[in-house]
Amino acid sequence: MEIGLDQLIEAIKQLPAKQLIKLKAEISRTIPDDIEKEDFKNFLLKAPVFTEEQVSLIEEARKSINKWGKN
Repeated sequence: MEIGLDQLIEAIKQLPAKQLIKLKAEISRTIPDDIEKEDFKNFLLKAPVFTEEQVSLIEEARKSINKWGKN
């Protein structure tokens, strides 16, 4: 069966609420989780990272705080 996207949308709009809920559940099952995982992976790969200098500053601050807390 060949149906255009616009026709499909119009048909969906005419479904009763119970059938819309079933349709939504079915669509959710057919979309692979890999797509969401891939989006998250891309987000993480593009996220900013600390430089070595920033990591050193954080480590020094942590050491100072630990020393101060022991006094």
